[in-house]
Amino acid sequence: MSVIFVLIGVSMVVAGGFLIGFLWAVKKGQYDDHYSPSVRILFDDQEIKDQEESETKDKKEDDSKASKEK
Repeated sequence: MSVIFVLIGVSMVVAGGFLIGFLWAVKKGQYDDHYSPSVRILFDDQEIKDQEESETKDKKEDDSKASKEK
C-alpha cells in the first residue's frame, strides 16, 4: 500500500517538471510562429484550385462513363 503513495508522489514530481518545462518554453517564445501565417495565404489558393480541378476531372470522367453505358 505504501508503494502507491510513493508512485503518486513521484508522478506528481514528474508532472510538475513537465509543467515547468512547458511554461518555460512558452515564456521563451518556443511556440511563436511569425513566419507561417504570412506565407500560408500564398499556398491556400493553389490547394483549393488543385482540388477543384481534380473534382471537375472526376465528374467529367463519371459523366463520360455514364453516357457510354447508355
